[in-house]
Amino acid sequence: MIRTSFFRLGCKVLVLLACLAGFANTSRVQAQDLTGAGSTFIEPIMTKWIAEYEKATGTKINYQGVGSGAGINNLLDHTVDFAGSDAPMNQGDLDRAKADMIHLPGVIGAVCVCYNVNGMASGLGFSGPIIADIFMGKIEYWDDPQIVARNAGKNLPHEKIFTVHRSDGSGTTNIFTDYLSKVSGDWKTKIGAGKAVQWVNGLGGKGNQGVAAILKQQNFSIGYVELAYAVQNNIAYGAIENASGKYSYPTVGTAGSAASGVKLPDNLCAFITNTANPEGYPITGFSWIILYKNSTKANQLKKFFHWVLTSGQNFTHDLYYASIPDDVRKRELALLESVH
Repeated sequence: MIRTSFFRLGCKVLVLLACLAGFANTSRVQAQDLTGAGSTFIEPIMTKWIAEYEKATGTKINYQGVGSGAGINNLLDHTVDFAGSDAPMNQGDLDRAKADMIHLPGVIGAVCVCYNVNGMASGLGFSGPIIADIFMGKIEYWDDPQIVARNAGKNLPHEKIFTVHRSDGSGTTNIFTDYLSKVSGDWKTKIGAGKAVQWVNGLGGKGNQGVAAILKQQNFSIGYVELAYAVQNNIAYGAIENASGKYSYPTVGTAGSAASGVKLPDNLCAFITNTANPEGYPITGFSWIILYKNSTKANQLKKFFHWVLTSGQNFTHDLYYASIPDDVRKRELALLESVH
């Protein structure tokens, strides 16, 4: 009888411990279940943010670089808690959301015009109209007189130009095509700007990483990727003539200059391509973090993105992004407080 009582008591203790362990595990999972998807442009810094935030807080966050368009679709389908995008949501996206959304600029980045021409180093000079004509198929060879005229002394081959673009809905494409629409009337009329456009030729790659991979493999190619991907993959990139007539290289400094003094509207959404700043790089853009204003995970989202906009900005330069200006960050932090 005594042994039976002890056995029953032991069983109750085991059940209680199992329940407590289950509760602890559930709490831990709930504290680690933030998920995001979208922009590959922001993916290198997002990966760093997530790793550093986990070190500081123990919270795990998962982010998948699937492209800005897919990330917004995932957010609208409620399969992720936030999206990364280098293009703000359009009116169709906002109508589909049927709820208030907020856009938080996370970083500023430069889109490089990269090339693979007989191992030629970075430094070929291009104008916006020349880039537009290359991607429209109007300039077909590397030794075209317009390219040669801007690159005296460079041994440009008589080889056909192979263009590379994004195959997925891409905010990087939106930045690139927004720029081309501003500098080329022909591009604006015939192709236009957007996360996806009708390319006249070339090969598409998925994500910035996909475009970078094709550029590395395909000789005489030209394409566009975010600066971090160009540097990390050792791909040559050009200097682009800006609106002031000055050749500008994509760097952290020139990207920051492109955003300096920009007056953002209340929703913090604006393209900053073709900057008037003579020190600015012309193919530069914000990369936004997009959230529902009303979320069941509001507290977790607010804590993480408050950290991103404060401590997290310390990691931007090492990954070739410019930090968000202080005046913009103050507005973002106030907007973030409206999430509930």
